[in-house]
Amino acid sequence: MSKFNPIEKTIFALIMSAVVIAVLVPLMFFLANAFSNGTEIYEYPKTPFFSLTVTVKVDYLEESNEYQVLMKNKSGDYINTINSSSGLMLSTYFEQYFSVYRTGEELLSDFEITKTEGPQEFTYYKNMWHNFKMFFQITSNADNALKNSIVVVFYTIIISLTLGSMSGYAMARYRFKAKDQISVFLLIVRMFPVVGISIPLAVILIRFNLFDTMIGLAILYSLPNIALTSWITSSIFIGISRELEEASLVFGANSFQTFIKITLPMALPALAASSMYAFLTAWNDTISALILTNENPTLALAVYQAIGDNTTNLQYAAAGSIILIIPALVFTFVVRKYVNQMWGSVSL
Repeated sequence: MSKFNPIEKTIFALIMSAVVIAVLVPLMFFLANAFSNGTEIYEYPKTPFFSLTVTVKVDYLEESNEYQVLMKNKSGDYINTINSSSGLMLSTYFEQYFSVYRTGEELLSDFEITKTEGPQEFTYYKNMWHNFKMFFQITSNADNALKNSIVVVFYTIIISLTLGSMSGYAMARYRFKAKDQISVFLLIVRMFPVVGISIPLAVILIRFNLFDTMIGLAILYSLPNIALTSWITSSIFIGISRELEEASLVFGANSFQTFIKITLPMALPALAASSMYAFLTAWNDTISALILTNENPTLALAVYQAIGDNTTNLQYAAAGSIILIIPALVFTFVVRKYVNQMWGSVSL
């Protein structure tokens, strides 16, 4: 294997650095929005970092018997935010705009020193989960949307793997007329955009009382994934020795038992890869869910609607997006070992 010369190494390093920057910088800005409070979200220029604390400067206004609260921004300047002597109003404001959870009595006790010693700075830790909690509070049916997404993903994976693996096994093991044509047809089905299929399918689902149900939505997501699963698993089944299956039949197992207990476990890497594609299709879709659901949205659709409905609270929608991303990352990391085995890597 030839070694890279210094120029090639430099070029490769620059390219990889550009790729890493192109991925990390938008991600950092995204995380900064998700963990920003109600005032930081509108700071300009926006930085790709989020803070863990909030620093305020408080002065006692003797003429009005109120506390003047000024927030310190990233440039070091103080901007006036609220004047009040009400503990309830101060506590509500700190929670809504600063993501700081302090009772009114605690804030008034903290600020008492300004009456005798003049303006004082106070630093409080933000509640980093405030935006996530608010997302579920201000987004209608967010709890049910999360449950719906889990259910539709489960149905999609089951339908896709069951029908797709059996189809892939038939394509790999049996000879029949129009086999090549059917194989190409499965690939063509995969080429259709899901949103294009969802419009005519909506009419069919209405007739069978499956509109606005998770099983109906899963059927839509499964259509292209059955074809993909068939292609992926058929290539694995071809490489599995027929002698193992014949030995199972000799010892008394029927064809179905042989498929379930012998062949299918050996195709686990292909099934893992297929399940990952099925998961991502069902979990991230918004347009088809918008067409085929009414009262039962998925989490992706709820986040999409939250972005459009809360233009003044973008940090809540960004927090909802984080909630949407985490399960996809976890599922991908769980199945990645099997996917690596499928592509030739056997490291554990």
